[in-house]
Amino acid sequence: MTRTEIIFQMNELGALSTPFFFILGYNQNLNILSTNPLHDEQLSFCISDDCKDIDLQRFPSRFYFSKTPISIKEYKVGFDIVQQNIMLGNSYLVNYTCSTPVQTNVSLDDLFQYSKAPFKLLLKNKFVVFSPERFVKIDNGHISTNPMKGTIDGAVPNAEEVILLDEKEAAEHATIVDLLRNDLSKVANRVIVKRYRYTERIKTHDKILVQVSSEIEGVLPPDYKQNIGTIVSNLLPAGSVTGAPKDKTIAIIAQAESHSRGYYSGVFGYFDGVNLDSAVIIRYIEQTPHGMVFKSGGGITANSILEKEYQEMIDKVYVPIF
Repeated sequence: MTRTEIIFQMNELGALSTPFFFILGYNQNLNILSTNPLHDEQLSFCISDDCKDIDLQRFPSRFYFSKTPISIKEYKVGFDIVQQNIMLGNSYLVNYTCSTPVQTNVSLDDLFQYSKAPFKLLLKNKFVVFSPERFVKIDNGHISTNPMKGTIDGAVPNAEEVILLDEKEAAEHATIVDLLRNDLSKVANRVIVKRYRYTERIKTHDKILVQVSSEIEGVLPPDYKQNIGTIVSNLLPAGSVTGAPKDKTIAIIAQAESHSRGYYSGVFGYFDGVNLDSAVIIRYIEQTPHGMVFKSGGGITANSILEKEYQEMIDKVYVPIF
């Protein structure tokens, strides 16, 4: 289904207050729309409050998860392309991502069932997502988004203070908040930054990460339901997984990255007939003919240090099973 076709159908269903589930990939041609997702054997998901506590009693006691990241030399090829474009003034911030082969003794289904995250998605035999990042939430005509930008190892002494005082991280986060505030202003009125740069701790299978988010909010027009697809489409691709300015940055990403993002860094969500909640497709493991691949990355600016960005890309390769 093309992006145009799926957006048109979302608008039609919204006008009728008909619930639906959607997946919109980063690749414009990868899209899924379902009006009966709870009975789709190929699809499993939970969103926010629907994600229940996990019972690990049946989970393999000898669980292992290993990763084989590309070398820093390989990473540097795309990193240099990004920084060259930043120095030329073509972008202020580029979200540069890579693919990492991973090995585990459990299935995608198990990873979905036993992972702990506010947003989870499984497309059977294709990919699993355990995303910590909301895309947009629509609640009785109010729209909000929570861009996540900035990650540090929680084992670092005073990790929250360290990342909040880091000038590079602060500038990166400010750029994304400004971009998302402008994006929301395309579809909503009275847009404000409700919370700025708050931290959250995310537990993984082998460590704790500290991530920085903000909350931006606006008010939609009264006829928002009949334009629900258009509203979502106008905000794509998500600013936190692209950069600013968005159009030029997307072109730089295509030049710098050696893999196809596919569904990764797209969005998924559920509309219940009145309200909508959705997530960015990050923390993503894809099943390929050659094994599982985890896609991850981070924001690159003029002040980025190669070794730190490379390590952040690796740190984000994890499963939240503990």
